[in-house]
Amino acid sequence: MTTGLTTGLTVNLGRMRPVRFAVILDCGCVLLFVIIGRASHVKGESLAGIASTAWPFLVGLAGGWLGARAWRRPVGLFPAGVGAWLGAAVLGMVLRTVSGQGTAFAFIGVALAFLGLFLLGWRLVARLAGGYVRRLRGP
Repeated sequence: MTTGLTTGLTVNLGRMRPVRFAVILDCGCVLLFVIIGRASHVKGESLAGIASTAWPFLVGLAGGWLGARAWRRPVGLFPAGVGAWLGAAVLGMVLRTVSGQGTAFAFIGVALAFLGLFLLGWRLVARLAGGYVRRLRGP
């Protein structure tokens, strides 16, 4: 289903669902990383604290999405998943450093591992589940 907007741009509305789904899950993974990290360091769960810690990773995630053009295949492991992961982790660390927040070596490793596991993991589960559903439906 497509619709013409006032600018003459055509948008595929059926394609918007997987993109929205992927954006929500990716942001949820980043926020889960931040909340677990803050809780493990007894930083508290204030909304301002979570936002202060999350913004570099969310901006990095957006940069990764743009760089990978993830909206084309948002559920794909590559380039969308890898772009989201590396954008959130690497660009997020750069933004943390520039903004004066800490980036200890162990933290970088934990961030790479956690964000990789979750941002690539849900895509892998979706891929496996999609193949299973297609096999159940038959030819």
